[in-house]
Amino acid sequence: MTISVSSGKGGTGKTTVAVNLFLSLEEKLQFFDCDVEEPNASLFLKIRFLSSFKFNIPVPEINEAKCDLCGKCAEFCAYHALAVLKDKVIFFPQLCHSCGGCLLVCPNNAIKEKERPIGIMDRGMAFSPIYKREFEFWQGILNVTEAIAPPLIRALKKNIDRDKLCIIDSPPGTSCSMIESIKGSDFCILVTEPTPFGIYDLEMALKVIRTLKIPAGLIINRSESKDELIEDFSRKENLPILGKIPLDRNIAILYSEGIPFVLEMPEYKNFFKNIYQNIKEIVRNEKNSYS
Repeated sequence: MTISVSSGKGGTGKTTVAVNLFLSLEEKLQFFDCDVEEPNASLFLKIRFLSSFKFNIPVPEINEAKCDLCGKCAEFCAYHALAVLKDKVIFFPQLCHSCGGCLLVCPNNAIKEKERPIGIMDRGMAFSPIYKREFEFWQGILNVTEAIAPPLIRALKKNIDRDKLCIIDSPPGTSCSMIESIKGSDFCILVTEPTPFGIYDLEMALKVIRTLKIPAGLIINRSESKDELIEDFSRKENLPILGKIPLDRNIAILYSEGIPFVLEMPEYKNFFKNIYQNIKEIVRNEKNSYS
């Protein structure tokens, strides 16, 4: 099973939930930090990094000797990565989506592809102090100034082992990066906070998840017990609340020290185990409804 952890906005506790859920389970596990613009799960997990891989994407290279400045490549490019002037072609690499269309439409075979690095993928082992075992960990790091993260996320997810339980920490928001991260998941945990901002962004994230037809459930972080705003929304949308994490100073202190709270507050191990069991039941019922 692949479980993605997402949120409509940043700062809701998405990584906190992903890390503590990961450490509470003893199945064969993988953890993927797909928030490639600012991965931070490794700060909370004791990672023994084993290898690092450069990630490149194909981009066009213009052969000026063959190019007659016809402009067909620029006309084709929907992202305006190419501009044809009266005496040369200008290429804007950060806008290129590596579709290869410019090569196909060039009548003079004046374009070929070259590799351009946009980030790296790191593989390591995450140590679980609870079970005294190591589990596989992957993260992507997008190069500074790069604007397009989905190709790196797609490459990262190719390392998912379908025989293991995979936890994906996705980017916040509802951008292409978030969609690429959760796509193909068996279940998505939505993490929110009981505020008007939290519910506004939660609503947008839920629309994305339902468009992708991914079963979902809700965890309310920094809960103050009476969360009528979120609970009313949950009932209205038929979105199950999987659990609540209270507004607790001790949790905040542990977070600031880079310590997953499940390690110091062992009662939460069963809290996350129960969430996982509920997820399995929801996914099972979802599959039965389609069979």
